[in-house]
Amino acid sequence: MAEKKQMSREGFRKLEEKLEYLKTVRRVEVAEKLKEARSYGDLSENAEYDAAKDEQGILEAEIVELQITIENAIIVDDDSISTDEIGMSSIIEIKNMNTGKVEKMQIVSTNESDPINGKISDESPIGKSAMRKKVGEFFLVEAPAGVIEFEVISISK
Repeated sequence: MAEKKQMSREGFRKLEEKLEYLKTVRRVEVAEKLKEARSYGDLSENAEYDAAKDEQGILEAEIVELQITIENAIIVDDDSISTDEIGMSSIIEIKNMNTGKVEKMQIVSTNESDPINGKISDESPIGKSAMRKKVGEFFLVEAPAGVIEFEVISISK
């Protein structure tokens, strides 16, 4: 059985949109490629047909994976986001104790992760270590450059 995963309503909506696109648009495109490749004749030596079959297999696997993720999603609404401790969808400010630099980021699910835009996964080293911490608490993160200590400066929605 698949693991239940928390995600924001926005992240859930994006997954549903992607699934709908794959089922309605991409399936038709791949079916057309298969149909065209079949028209080339002998399937035993038909590279286009093999490529289209591979693409179809990958597409169907992605559709199944998305369906499982959606079925096992636990949506975290803004009302249920705590500002007492860091959790899913929390917006946090943390201070790197080595450099003194303060960073602002949001904890999101893996499929919503976008580090360039300040959205880090709850399964990333920082996300995992920060979970359930409160303002003023410290936590350690194993990084390639060594262990980094952070202080939680603020938690908001």
